[in-house]
Amino acid sequence: MDRSDTDIFAAQRPRLLGLAYRMLGSMADAEDAVQDTFVKWRQADRAPVANAEGFLTSVCTNCCLDHLKAAHRQRVDYVGPWIPEPLQIEAGSDPERDLGRAQSLTTAFLLLLERLSPRERAAYLLREVFGKSYPEVAAVLGVSEQACRQLVSRAGRHLQDPASRYVPAPDHQDRMLGAFLAALESGSTDQLMGLLSETVQFSSDGGGKTAALRRVLEGRAAVAKYVARIIGRLWSSGRPELLDINGLRGVAVFDGSRVVTAMTLGYDADARIDRIYSIRNPDKLVRLTRPLRHDPESGALWQ
Repeated sequence: MDRSDTDIFAAQRPRLLGLAYRMLGSMADAEDAVQDTFVKWRQADRAPVANAEGFLTSVCTNCCLDHLKAAHRQRVDYVGPWIPEPLQIEAGSDPERDLGRAQSLTTAFLLLLERLSPRERAAYLLREVFGKSYPEVAAVLGVSEQACRQLVSRAGRHLQDPASRYVPAPDHQDRMLGAFLAALESGSTDQLMGLLSETVQFSSDGGGKTAALRRVLEGRAAVAKYVARIIGRLWSSGRPELLDINGLRGVAVFDGSRVVTAMTLGYDADARIDRIYSIRNPDKLVRLTRPLRHDPESGALWQ
């Protein structure tokens, strides 16, 4: 492989990483998929490759599909709810403009992708997030253009949950997080209930490696009571810090220099908190202190 081939891959790597993370919900798995793509690129006969970007996208997508098969088997035995790995993604220079970027990175949206078949997920992301044409997506997946359109259409119907797409303005997110933390500090269930929607859900991912609720808690009264009494106590000895997590404002709780909890929120159309995601699995928190940059136009992630 000569220098130009290495440079071609390096230029595409951030975009491939953005695709792989959205496909897999895990940066560790995404990095593996991108590395596998590099190995296959290095071994390929590149003479007949007219479009390097298309070739690399196809290889990376299929590496992700292979990873998803293995991940499905692992998640059958996963202890408690599974939540995607949280990432600290630096805010852009224009927060209002960057709101759109959050829609394909939020925890709520990534969890909705879990409802899709692997091919539906790939087709939807390539078409709707990465802007590929139907013929291009069909070529990547090895299906007809008609079949590709059906995959994207089916995926779109599964992703109609408005909570996955509503992203409040940054100042509203900051106000809600400030009020949430104040209610935790005071232990006031009433304060918390004023922030939550009636249909709010609380999910906690400990992966069987640390204390976490092993079921999804639903309903404003139940969630407010649990958060005030249990989460407030868990956080009392830690140091909360506001971070930009998966395109939204979130909270990381530190024990010294180590992150022990990451919390992200989802909002309903009235801008009330409708989802609370608490990630405590230590394997999913090791990268949270390493900020990433995101290009909302290409979907690329830079480490």
